[in-house]
Amino acid sequence: VVVKPSEHTPGSAAVFAEICADAGLPPGVINIIYGHGPAGQLLVEHPGVDGVTFTGSTRTGTQIMRTAAERVKPISFELGGKNAGLVFQDCDLDRAIEGSVRSVFTNGGQVCLCTERLYVERPIFEEFCARLAARAQDVEPQPMISAEHREKVLSYYTLARSEGAKVLTGGGVPAFGDHRDSGYFVEPTVVTGLSEWSRFNREEIFGPVCHVAPFDSEAEAVDLANGSEYGLAATLWTTNLDRAHRVAQRLEAGLVWVNTWYLRDLRTPFGGVKLSGIGREGGTQSLDFYSEPTTITIKLEQPDA
Repeated sequence: VVVKPSEHTPGSAAVFAEICADAGLPPGVINIIYGHGPAGQLLVEHPGVDGVTFTGSTRTGTQIMRTAAERVKPISFELGGKNAGLVFQDCDLDRAIEGSVRSVFTNGGQVCLCTERLYVERPIFEEFCARLAARAQDVEPQPMISAEHREKVLSYYTLARSEGAKVLTGGGVPAFGDHRDSGYFVEPTVVTGLSEWSRFNREEIFGPVCHVAPFDSEAEAVDLANGSEYGLAATLWTTNLDRAHRVAQRLEAGLVWVNTWYLRDLRTPFGGVKLSGIGREGGTQSLDFYSEPTTITIKLEQPDA
């Protein structure tokens, strides 16, 4: 097994290798290779590599897919997301707000499962927006992974304004008055008022930001959630169990949470649909990708009478 971590996070892979060695795994079973894009490209192209699993951006995933296709190598991808949250008026509003704060702002929004689009049933829309924006102001800003990514997120804050968004809170750089001012921080941000076809609502940002929009019916909520090219995860807030089952089954997402977020049994399949990936990880699915089933047929001769 050859592992190439992101060039931004080499340390975690190094610790993983140390854990494997301490556990007694023989040398050469796990091999860590560091580098930027060209290192990954060489790995995908190498004839000694029988399959590729990748977690990262959809753009990089499509490049890997092209290379792997030329050599007919199996692939398993966990790619980008533009995850939606649906908030119905019969929900526990306190839980929905706290859960949404967590799903939008955890780790500065730098989790593939984070919510970037929130759809709220119209009778509670104004209250939800006001309370979410107020809670966002209490969220401790988290650093972006790099200066480059910080600039990308800030460019989407600028884009939101240029596309006509109403910024409910955030939209800039926090002022700490200490050493953190030289870090890669951005403000937790909530916006509303944009078209579903705006770039802000179509493209993955991967930062502490969400757009909030109203809906008037269950069918409209499902259509809005499914209106993205991505399909990784979705959250659903309601106290109606029939609705929860009905809506969850109609959502085009690999994972759906009802009245919670990021709660996961590691034995269950994990992965997305559409531009969010191919294949599943977790449980037996993890073993399936790294295995090749073989059918063996043996004809047994009849013994002499």
